[in-house]
Amino acid sequence: MDNGAGLTSFRRYTWWAVPGTVVCVLVLAYGSWALDGDVPLWARAPVVPALGVHAVAAAVLLGGAMEDRTPVLRPLAGWLVTACLAAAALAVLPLARHNYGLWAVAPAVTVAIVAVYLSAAGKLWLIGGAVVLALVPGSAVNLLAGDEDLAYAALFPACLTAFTVWTVLGPLWAWRIAGRLDRARRLEAELAVKDERLRFASDLHDIQGHHLQVIALKAELASRIAEVDPACASGEMQEIRRLCTDALRDTRAVVRGIRRTTLDGEIANATRVLAAAGIDARMNLEPAAVQEELSDSVRQLLGLVMREATTNVLRHSQARHAEVDYRVSGELALLRISNDQAHAHPGTGDGTGLLGLAERLRSAGGELTWEREDGDRFVVTATLPVQRSEE
Repeated sequence: MDNGAGLTSFRRYTWWAVPGTVVCVLVLAYGSWALDGDVPLWARAPVVPALGVHAVAAAVLLGGAMEDRTPVLRPLAGWLVTACLAAAALAVLPLARHNYGLWAVAPAVTVAIVAVYLSAAGKLWLIGGAVVLALVPGSAVNLLAGDEDLAYAALFPACLTAFTVWTVLGPLWAWRIAGRLDRARRLEAELAVKDERLRFASDLHDIQGHHLQVIALKAELASRIAEVDPACASGEMQEIRRLCTDALRDTRAVVRGIRRTTLDGEIANATRVLAAAGIDARMNLEPAAVQEELSDSVRQLLGLVMREATTNVLRHSQARHAEVDYRVSGELALLRISNDQAHAHPGTGDGTGLLGLAERLRSAGGELTWEREDGDRFVVTATLPVQRSEE
């Protein structure tokens, strides 16, 4: 995982707070007992190697629990067996000397380590069983030896087990939560980049698709009339040159992120383009709707619909008549574009046309639909909630 500086510091802190602290506690607790001259040598000597083995195994197992993903115990099973055997030795030797406070330290650490690798239900069963079983060894030895402080011999190991598990699992749980949050943050950043790429691709498709369709139409017209009317063909070529310049300018504006499609501009552009293609375009624009001060986002989305619908009229039909109807009804802005002699369904393309716009309108609380009416008539309808611009 590509950790940030804050997460790296938190990982370092967690390592010292859990594996580092556990190893220090083991060394201090059993080291002082191993150096106690009142303890027989036969009891102290085996503690030193057992302590070293258990400390290393604990550090390895707890370090493995701090991996980026869910910890898996199977690759570390050998270390776990080693830790259990060392913990058994570190428990039996002090308990044989009636040290009711020390014997439970290593077993409590081992229980906490095993709990790290278990599920939530497994943790509860293990911790509950370990706390109950911790009551038995000390109380049994105490009763057999006839020592005093039976309550201490029974309760202290159980409390020590519960406390050790709590102090080990708490920081590790916080570390895992921090790791998940960091992965979620990076995923959010990746999604934002992908969304921006999709937006750029959609804008580029809207601009270049429209310009190229008109250029292709003009070029075809110029080639047909070149021999019959050279002057008219020259005018069409000049128009193609102007369209190429506009396309280049708009593409640069998209790359710089400064171009905005507006409904007013697209309606005017559609009138000019459809007329150039020999299509009788009728514009029914409600005066109140034209004068309505809508927000830039609403006008931009409706402008994109107008541009895409105009491109589809040129690309997917042999239309002779087209009609544009724009009005504001209540709290909804309604844009309806229709044409005759449609011979293909523009909604079944690569998803960057009407399908992509439908998704964008849906996310803005609107709707985009398209359907055939009376056989060859194709209608595109866009509705958006009215969002008035602020003064």
